[in-house]
Amino acid sequence: MYWETLPSWLWVIYYLFLFLTIGVGILNASRKRMFALSIMTICLAITIPIISTVNSIGRAEGVNELEHLVAQLQQGAMWSIYTVVGNLYLLVYCVLFFIKMKEHNSHLGFNYKQR
Repeated sequence: MYWETLPSWLWVIYYLFLFLTIGVGILNASRKRMFALSIMTICLAITIPIISTVNSIGRAEGVNELEHLVAQLQQGAMWSIYTVVGNLYLLVYCVLFFIKMKEHNSHLGFNYKQR
């Protein structure tokens, strides 16, 4: 039995994003910045891939993970809602982190546009 899957480069980008997010969450939690959000980020970044993998095992032949996720989302499956909302949260968390980091660096006088 052969199932379709997403391209390898997409998985590499996704897991790099997850590892980066876990790292940022650990860094912020250890510095007591956005502590509750950081702990939630770490938990989501660990549980989302596990839940997605477990629920994608029984997908139909010829359907990749994304197609299965969208089909389950249309049916209202709780795991798919958790996965989509959780990934959106992780994305927003990373964007907020980089915005705050940019603001912090500009307050310290690190302005990369000056030469």
